[in-house]
Amino acid sequence: MPELPEVEVTRRSFADRIAGARIESVRLGKALRWPLGCDPALLAGRRVQAVRRRGKYLLLDLDRGLLLLHLGMSGSLRFDAGLPPAAVHDHFDLVTDRGVLRLNDPRRFGAAVYCESEQSAECRKLLGALGVEPLEDGFDAGAFHAALKRRQAPIKQVLLAGDVVVGVGNIYASEALFLAGIRPTLPAARISRPRAAKLHAAVRDVLARAVAKGGSTLRDFSNAQGESGYFQLEAMVYGREGEPCRVCGTPIRMIRQGQRATFYCGQCQKT
Repeated sequence: MPELPEVEVTRRSFADRIAGARIESVRLGKALRWPLGCDPALLAGRRVQAVRRRGKYLLLDLDRGLLLLHLGMSGSLRFDAGLPPAAVHDHFDLVTDRGVLRLNDPRRFGAAVYCESEQSAECRKLLGALGVEPLEDGFDAGAFHAALKRRQAPIKQVLLAGDVVVGVGNIYASEALFLAGIRPTLPAARISRPRAAKLHAAVRDVLARAVAKGGSTLRDFSNAQGESGYFQLEAMVYGREGEPCRVCGTPIRMIRQGQRATFYCGQCQKT
């Protein structure tokens, strides 16, 4: 958390407002996961041309270079012309002539990284191994099945890894597997073509609905306008351990996979 829907919701909440803005200064707080990679003063005078998303990264295209922003485990962005002075957990301010873009991150696993281009070594290191975008046309069901056949790990772990399909985080992997009727512990290579097609559709459906609902606010997520998400209110399995399945009434189970909580229905997801 935040996962792909939350990052996309965040992007949509400020991208149009910051496009064309002139950077006046950059303020850095405590060190984040990775260093900025340049003298902050060098960014003054540059303009923000557009804001894109790649997986869980936001890419701010500048007239020279780009900024990669990652929200980590607990980060959130705000963009406003009237933000108060930076507080203890505000670690990056991009001050523009249209407002301040601020990264708040209590756990400091997020990052703001400057790259000269997408071909730079730092950019390739962060983005080069990412899988296909699940909400774009390039997410092909046949190619998805072929990639799963090469993986022996449990399907939930493969979805989280991000090299087959990017951005399907913990919440939405559990939800997509439930919708597809696939047990999260099933080795990916054992998933047949028809079931892979069903999972492919489920991933797209769950992520699209989550974006439409503003993402999930489990603790303190909000978009760049301070608005919370509501997808968690319609979750079928995530966070519902012991509660009855909304389909069959069987109590929802919770197991640990790779130190992450996985939720599923033992009846609806038998294999």
